[in-house]
Amino acid sequence: MMKFMVVVVSLVLTLSYVHAETGTATFYTPPYVPSACFGFDDEGTMIAAASDGIYNNGEVCGRMYSVTCTGPTNLGVPQPCTGNSVTVKVVDRCPSPGCQATIDLSQEAFAIIADPDAGKINIEFTQV
Repeated sequence: MMKFMVVVVSLVLTLSYVHAETGTATFYTPPYVPSACFGFDDEGTMIAAASDGIYNNGEVCGRMYSVTCTGPTNLGVPQPCTGNSVTVKVVDRCPSPGCQATIDLSQEAFAIIADPDAGKINIEFTQV
């Protein structure tokens, strides 16, 4: 019976584990329309543009991600993280070579998780 319980608990823990990906985030400023995914539809301010690495020809459009700051990418702001997470909707593409991050957050979303003076931060993000 004990072996069975250990297997069940292990299975539940494995199924409930959500794999967070790591990357970097920058931010962009208004106007947020038009966007590559939704044209001139206003999708609010808790939004993001995906880099080519995750954009996948628009398949990521409309997906929601929880984003958390994990630390600085430079010496400018040594402690940029606020300790908060933010959920954003992907509404746009952040094309290379100009895109300097995995996810380009709206200015409002970035300010929830980090000091905007940092400009670029390390992040963890998961699809929700």
